[in-house]
Amino acid sequence: MRKKLLVVLGAILLVCSLPVSGAAANKIQFKDVPPTKHFAEAVYELAERNIIGGYPNGTFKPGNSITRGQAAAIIAKMVKLDTTHVKNPNFKDVTTANGYYKAIAAMAEKKMISGYGDGRFGPNDPITRGQMASILVKAFDLPRYSFTSIKNPFVDVKSGAGHDRNILSIYRLGITTGTAPDRFSPNTTITRGQAAKMLKATEEAKSQIVTVRASDYQWDQFKMFDAFENESDVFNAVPGSDHPSGSPTNKIHLVPLKEGTGTFKVALVYSAEADSKYYRKFYVHSKEVDGKLKLSLERTEDVLPSPAILDVKNKQQVQSISLSTMDGKKLTDRVAFKKCLSYSPSDCLATDETAQDGTYYNVRFNLDQPGQYIATIRFVDGEEIRYGIEVVRHNSSFYYGIQTLEEKTSAAVDLGGKYQIGKHVLPKDAEQIAEITRDPGTNLFRAVGKKGGTFYIKLPEHNKPDLIDIGVSVRTIGSIVQVNIYENIDTHM
Repeated sequence: MRKKLLVVLGAILLVCSLPVSGAAANKIQFKDVPPTKHFAEAVYELAERNIIGGYPNGTFKPGNSITRGQAAAIIAKMVKLDTTHVKNPNFKDVTTANGYYKAIAAMAEKKMISGYGDGRFGPNDPITRGQMASILVKAFDLPRYSFTSIKNPFVDVKSGAGHDRNILSIYRLGITTGTAPDRFSPNTTITRGQAAKMLKATEEAKSQIVTVRASDYQWDQFKMFDAFENESDVFNAVPGSDHPSGSPTNKIHLVPLKEGTGTFKVALVYSAEADSKYYRKFYVHSKEVDGKLKLSLERTEDVLPSPAILDVKNKQQVQSISLSTMDGKKLTDRVAFKKCLSYSPSDCLATDETAQDGTYYNVRFNLDQPGQYIATIRFVDGEEIRYGIEVVRHNSSFYYGIQTLEEKTSAAVDLGGKYQIGKHVLPKDAEQIAEITRDPGTNLFRAVGKKGGTFYIKLPEHNKPDLIDIGVSVRTIGSIVQVNIYENIDTHM
């Protein structure tokens, strides 16, 4: 009986009823919590809200450990769980007479907490930093960052071990730091003062996060989403799931990083021409309000200027780019473009920069209207290359679908003079796709493109090892033609 009374008394002390009037609340003082303590503000705010309480002698005892049962009682109150009708989780050491029973049962039913492998909950065990991380993430529905999306600074937090992802998440959200720059100490217990500070920090972090749920659109899951390829510097988009297995994705947490505007798209299916009811596009606005970042979503059907990427194959410096419509109408002689060392936008140089060896992989510039275009690149030595560009609007995307094609009206392939190739046979209608010629007395084949298509030139008498036939491929964008002719090799020999 004495043990039961002590448990009930502990629960009463933890969440004891305090005066709720402003005048009375402002008078709350604990002898052992001076304003200079790093957790003082959190302790007093939570006390004023009747979330936590002190002891009859006027102390808070911030250095005392907080138990798993006490943590459950506090957090259940903070997230406003219904504890009146609960299902018994049947923990061996939590009877219905336990002062924390209703809070523990309510949180267990919502999968916010769990017990040990032997069927106990351990309500009187001091809660550890790792355990608290997991409870906070689950109870407050925080984003769970993965080891691949965030750098792990802690040598004692290993991927796949215990509370790893939840620890990384509360660290990434600024809820707590490590006990040292490279250690989190997941098995170290938490004091009442530390718990108060973590709980208040969790509330503040949660208040800045916007969670988009598939059920908001009467969907069961998200099959596709992006935040400018998930690389927005304005916010993070972190996928999540309410399913015990962790999949499929049915919610996405948007976490602000800095002031600005980014783009965000979700869809039930991934299709360029998806029906409007199967996708949503938003601008994500992040703005500082009272010292904190706040996110808001603005639905839109906008399509934004999108990059056309022209491969220059590490050629010499591009002098200029002109742009015209496919029917010859000149749009500009001076396209503003960027020089890039790879296909990654982060590898693009400033306008006046040059790669160390004077070459680069591609150039890119934005287009903001659908249609077919011709871009002409002029190099410093006077050489010119033309490209066909097709820009297609996809309503379900923020960006146009863009195809580019370097003009190459003819091509040749030489099978080598030492082989006996013999006669060649063209398939029916091949000449409608490309004109094929063969230099007299040689194995040099030439192709001049006419229209899009593919065919194979048969070589029934050849003796060249691995050779099957000659492939011819012609692609077109408007009047721009690109032809390729190549040896079709048996890779299995």
